[in-house]
Amino acid sequence: MPHTLPDLPFDPASLTGFCSPETFEFHHGKHHAAYVTKLNDAIKDSPLAVLDLPELIKKSHQDGNRAVFNNAAQHFNHSFFWDCLSPAGGAPGPRLLELINRDFGSLEKFQELFNNAATTLFGSGWTWLTQDQSGKLEILQLKDADTPVILDKQPLLTLDVWEHAYYIDFRNRRPDYIKSFWNFVNWSHSERLLK
Repeated sequence: MPHTLPDLPFDPASLTGFCSPETFEFHHGKHHAAYVTKLNDAIKDSPLAVLDLPELIKKSHQDGNRAVFNNAAQHFNHSFFWDCLSPAGGAPGPRLLELINRDFGSLEKFQELFNNAATTLFGSGWTWLTQDQSGKLEILQLKDADTPVILDKQPLLTLDVWEHAYYIDFRNRRPDYIKSFWNFVNWSHSERLLK
């Protein structure tokens, strides 16, 4: 079954101050769409075509099939990223906040550490909040298309720090893009994913 580009779960004009409709037109409509197209082309008429996305990511990574892995992982990462955004913003739910306080000391300290990880990730990649098998929360800097799927960690929140995610609106000011992210986090999505 072919992989498909998901619709954005929000109006592209509703995240003004973080990303403009023009950014979403390119980021979702061009970049993400291209990963989906290239992925479908790469697995067409192959045994990989029957695997779901997480299985496909793990199998292609294990086999060193970078053409499939890069596109499958970027499809997953971007789909997850869209779900991490909401025009409503808000605050972490009670269970997530309890774990953030336990593992980082406070929400403010967590955001400081996350911001630093996103700012200092050299080149292109993703910053993630994940939960490991023991239930501990972690912040991960992952390069290029790498994803928590290959690390057997539960993703809870991510921020895309590839330049195409912010250059139209922020040019080279990645820290400003990161700071504005916190106004549009879909915390309920993260809460639902907790183990």
